[in-house]
Amino acid sequence: MKTKKMVLIIIFSLFILIVSQVLAQLISSVFLVIKVPEFICNVLAGILYITFAFIFIKLLCKKYIKDDMSNYNIPKFIIEVKWLVIAIALPLLVSAAYLLFVSGSFMQNEMSINEKLNLLSAGIFFTGFGAGIVEEMVFRGLMMSAIEKRYNKKVAIIVPSLLFGFVHILGMDFDLLSCMLVIFAGTMVGIMFSLIASETKSIWNSAIVHAVWNIVILGGFIWIGTEFDEYSLCSYVLDTKSFILTGGEFGIESSLIAVIGYCLVSILARSKLIWKTSEN
Repeated sequence: MKTKKMVLIIIFSLFILIVSQVLAQLISSVFLVIKVPEFICNVLAGILYITFAFIFIKLLCKKYIKDDMSNYNIPKFIIEVKWLVIAIALPLLVSAAYLLFVSGSFMQNEMSINEKLNLLSAGIFFTGFGAGIVEEMVFRGLMMSAIEKRYNKKVAIIVPSLLFGFVHILGMDFDLLSCMLVIFAGTMVGIMFSLIASETKSIWNSAIVHAVWNIVILGGFIWIGTEFDEYSLCSYVLDTKSFILTGGEFGIESSLIAVIGYCLVSILARSKLIWKTSEN
């Protein structure tokens, strides 16, 4: 693959991510205006986000790339049991490490049933499955595959992961240290997802790990951080101010405990990965 085509695929893939998200939110907001319950609109937004992205990616592969989606790590949907188990275990173990070994206090958030439904539906279907699946189709599907076809597997794993880390500081008013920590942690989790997709030749396994992580850590069930979160059912407010434990301004996703989790899963994926540096 020529460099120009690779760059255009990366640009188009990011454009697809943004457009799909905007369209999904716009359509769901129209239903909200006509008095459809908010939790149903949240479910719809997540489904539309995935659907739009899949359709646009399929069109891009057919009309511009002129190649099958399966050659870009997006085969028919199937998830290996081991990755489903890891998907559940990773966020639960990271959360348990805080709840069991880092001192803090629980704070309950008083909410009505409707407020809970609205919160959790958004966390599960949009932040969880929506963002998890679409980001994997873009970063570990189109982007990683295009770079691998131009260069090699190592470059294909590292470059999108770095970009994934940088994307997480866009629009954030973080100090320099927090930005550096987010980029580092974002790159490490990106490498983890990339290794899973590369080992299985499918984004669906990395997508389930990504989606379940988002649901458990960000989905609104329990927030672990230095301050009470009004957008979660309950919060576990940490007593410590340690930068490496709290993850700085971004939160525990960029903490040492989370990074250790990313590294352990990466080792599990890497142990079965045939890394052929000579392949293009």
